[in-house]
Amino acid sequence: MINKVEICGVNTSKLPVLTNKEKDELFIKIKQGDEEARNTFIKGNLRLVLSVIQRFYGRGENADDLFQIGCIGLIKSIDNFDLSQNVQFSTYAVPMIIGEIRRYLRDNNSIRVSRSVRDLAYKALQYKERFNKEKGREPTIEEIAKELGVEKEEIAFSFDAIQDPVSLQEPVYNDGSESIFIMDQVKDTKNSDESWADNMTIEEALKKLGDKEKKIIIKRYFDGRTQMEVAEEIGISQAQVSRLEKNALEHIKKYYK
Repeated sequence: MINKVEICGVNTSKLPVLTNKEKDELFIKIKQGDEEARNTFIKGNLRLVLSVIQRFYGRGENADDLFQIGCIGLIKSIDNFDLSQNVQFSTYAVPMIIGEIRRYLRDNNSIRVSRSVRDLAYKALQYKERFNKEKGREPTIEEIAKELGVEKEEIAFSFDAIQDPVSLQEPVYNDGSESIFIMDQVKDTKNSDESWADNMTIEEALKKLGDKEKKIIIKRYFDGRTQMEVAEEIGISQAQVSRLEKNALEHIKKYYK
């Protein structure tokens, strides 16, 4: 997708580039209702859309879809841009394009979030941005809730709801040979000795393990510790815990074959 030349029928390698002077001249014509100037301005800023959508590569989204949504953000930027503010168009347009793409990704997420929750989150984010500009600091959840007239728990929930979901299989660390996944960071208090001992005699299998492997298995699967917690408790790296745990599980599997 990164090396794709044609997106939505547009040859991206031949897109025009406008100077700041040309942009200003075109914008004056656009405000006067000149459609040809508007089309020229849009084509002259498609490279800006391309540069923005590169931030969203790797999410499995189609490049054409992202480009089209980015163009919607570009057009909205043109419609709302004010020349008198003495701000470069790209400075104004980039956040608008990013916002449009993020809305698209959230609205098309497989995990559906109600419209009312999303609307509350967007209002909270807008207030957060205004507050930060005026006060020079981030508002607290309580301050946002008071401004919008809702409970602070509703604000916290709405922020959580619009976050992009993360796969438990996503790697968070790799030392070149072993990967540590988000799943390895999750603490499971239900994964206790009851769920093992009810179905098999695990004690015999544990006897086949070395002292360190045995300790890791007990802490991970009987005590419900995360790999990071185990690493801190026995004084080795998390990568080593991951490697020893996998070896121990392989030994246990062989024992029960």
